[in-house]
Amino acid sequence: MSNSNTADKVSHNVYFEGKVQSLGIETEQGKATVGVMKKGTYVFNTGAPEVMEVITGKMSTKVSGGEWLHHKKGDAFEVGANTSFEVVCETEVAYICYYH
Repeated sequence: MSNSNTADKVSHNVYFEGKVQSLGIETEQGKATVGVMKKGTYVFNTGAPEVMEVITGKMSTKVSGGEWLHHKKGDAFEVGANTSFEVVCETEVAYICYYH
């Protein structure tokens, strides 16, 4: 058994009464979360710029002040720092989100 500190651990985040959950990890690109979202509508706030990639499923997003964009498996989109964005999951969605 090796010694590890909290920076080496995987964090588990739960939002919207368990309908959105993610695991926080460190990747070659930096801090990231890998997560799932049940069908539904959600609003998220950002602190840092994010790049979200859809692993599976279909979703639509609207960044504050923007227009609705549609995303499917393999699509990626960016969200600026200190903003909010709406998400409508048309199916269950799996994603990876990189924080820059």
